[in-house]
Amino acid sequence: MPDKTAFYSADGDLLIVPQHGVLNIRTEMGKMLVRPNEICVIPRGIRYHVALHGNEPVRGYILELYQGHFKLPELGPIGSNGLANARDFQTPVADFIEDYENTEWTLYGKFGGNLFAAKQSHTPFDIVGWHGTYYPYKYDLGRFNPVGSISYDHADPSIFTVLTAPSIPHGAGTAVADFVIFPPRWLVAEKTFRPPWYHRNTMSEFMGLIMGNYDAKGAGKGGFQPAGASLHNTMSGHGPDMQTFEKASTMDLPPTKVGEGSMAFMFESCLMVGVTEWGLKTCQNVQETYNAHSWESLKVHFKRPESSRSVSNGEKKNGVGDAEDLSSVHDIRGK
Repeated sequence: MPDKTAFYSADGDLLIVPQHGVLNIRTEMGKMLVRPNEICVIPRGIRYHVALHGNEPVRGYILELYQGHFKLPELGPIGSNGLANARDFQTPVADFIEDYENTEWTLYGKFGGNLFAAKQSHTPFDIVGWHGTYYPYKYDLGRFNPVGSISYDHADPSIFTVLTAPSIPHGAGTAVADFVIFPPRWLVAEKTFRPPWYHRNTMSEFMGLIMGNYDAKGAGKGGFQPAGASLHNTMSGHGPDMQTFEKASTMDLPPTKVGEGSMAFMFESCLMVGVTEWGLKTCQNVQETYNAHSWESLKVHFKRPESSRSVSNGEKKNGVGDAEDLSSVHDIRGK
């Protein structure tokens, strides 16, 4: 941003996820240096100025929250600590600018989705000291303490929630927005398909990649790459690509460290997510072959077992009778 300018959003909190380059952010409460693999939240209405650190270009992802504020998720049976611990969040120390005479600052504001500008004859960064419960903060994603299954099955990715903004009108367990990460972690589940299973979801899922590879998608050309993104809207089926499925279905299952040197994340919302004309067409970076590249090559690996037991003609088996409309009953438990 140019010198002697500041910006604020009157519409919502901003969750900023740098992917490349370092953000030097001055807020009314003080300064924050935010690097890739860190995030910051600037609450609604807080004035701030962003400068490039060492003039290095930056890129990343931003989520604006129009309802409520971000909070730590309820830990439930996990107990008193785990996931993102409150002690690891950092807040600015008061730092003001002495610029009150013969000066002009431009203040930009976003209000109702529109941008406005106003001039003022003094710096907006004039807070000498502050205290309270409404402030910007940052968090190092490397401090996240993941939990997971230590016996069998793939746990829901909600166990990787860093921050959440619950949606009370939509009921318990839903959120206007969740920020979820997939950090380096150990997978130890036995007799389990370890990647995320194929599913449809009440939550819209916007995935991004800060660095490295995402363990549920192949990398390289046509794969999921840093600074890329994918969107699976409400009730849109998705899951691992063919390459990941075949590997995970046939591999041995010793304890395995995944995600080293990587950090994928997800913005989740119980609301449907729209895509702008720029995102769909103008940018010309949409992977038109996404479905074909990811899933069309999946092969069928199952068929009805020959040992299926027919139940018909009123014959009673396991207390079941008069079941002429039941074609077969078979044991679906793992052998």
